[in-house]
Amino acid sequence: MFALRHLRLQSSRHFRSSYAAAATTKHMLPRLPARVLIGDLSHWDRRQMQDLSSSSRSSSTATEPVKPRTPVEELLAAAKPYAQLMRIDRPIGTYLLFWPCAWSIALSADAGCWPDLTMLGLFGTGALIMRGAGCTINDLWDKDIDAKVERTRMRPLASGQISQFDAIVFLSAQLSLGLLVLVQLNWQSILLGASSLGLVITYPLMKRVTYWPQLVLGMAFNWGALLGWCATQGSVNLAACLPLYLSGVCWTIVYDTIYAHQDKLDDLQIGVKSTALRFGENTKAWLSGFTAAMLTGLSAAGWACDQTVPYYAAVGIVGAHLVQQIYSLNINNPSDCAKKFLSNHQVGLILFLGIVLGTLLKSNESKKKHQATLTPSSYVPTLPQQPEVIS
Repeated sequence: MFALRHLRLQSSRHFRSSYAAAATTKHMLPRLPARVLIGDLSHWDRRQMQDLSSSSRSSSTATEPVKPRTPVEELLAAAKPYAQLMRIDRPIGTYLLFWPCAWSIALSADAGCWPDLTMLGLFGTGALIMRGAGCTINDLWDKDIDAKVERTRMRPLASGQISQFDAIVFLSAQLSLGLLVLVQLNWQSILLGASSLGLVITYPLMKRVTYWPQLVLGMAFNWGALLGWCATQGSVNLAACLPLYLSGVCWTIVYDTIYAHQDKLDDLQIGVKSTALRFGENTKAWLSGFTAAMLTGLSAAGWACDQTVPYYAAVGIVGAHLVQQIYSLNINNPSDCAKKFLSNHQVGLILFLGIVLGTLLKSNESKKKHQATLTPSSYVPTLPQQPEVIS
């Protein structure tokens, strides 16, 4: 009897201790199905165990209070839509706007000299500001169109992150900063730079009326080919700047046609025009023609500036780069079109380096000839001599 009573007492204590342990761990472990509590835990899927434990942790952290943002974080959050509006996160447009300016500044340098670094800095700053202003103008015109295109529907104006009034105020600030950069140049450059504003404003409208909006974009984006020379020399040397400008226009048609192929299906549905739709399946033939015209113009500009071997070598590399772009292009693959478009930054850099090296290697004779073309010759009339009087 005593042994039986002792056995009952031990069993009762064991049951109470097991129950207490289970009650304690009940709030520590995630709730498991009954078959797991009854059976062996080895039959339970470990992945399900991890999911249950992670869900219990997330539910506990969800009840924690949200940490308030600092003033700096608030400012960054408010500025983010405006940075997206001017495409700060996509600098390729700034590069493509800057390179024609840099080409012109480097070509205008004296033989054996480096390009004017101050001018390069001013034009780089201006390219960043004015490219952003151009994007703001474009989005103001195309707000309703962008909302219908998959690639652009999340832009700040199209998605409603920024109101139209706020965008206009922001545009005014951008143009004011651009003017501040422009007035650092000579008065001839100020007038020449201000005259390009009409192209910047009207370009977004061209896609509604013509299949050649890329031509107008090229005229606006390569204005720096004229402005850069004028800023360093006080006038435009048309023999060098005009073929350089036309080459830039052809280059813009090439890379922006590739870019436009990304949206051609949406453009067809909306009714927007582009050279991508105009060229269609003949795009590669058209782009090959514009590439040939670009290389011809660059060669003419180099000849007018008495350029040397490094310049023409760079022109050849640029031609090879563009040929590779065109003939490996898949116009029906948006990601391939984007990749080819982005690679045009390398085209601008290669040509700039070729101009700099070619100018540094110019001889003293070509330097004198270059200076003579920049300095207008003066004509000094001579008085007729009095005939001798013989007495």
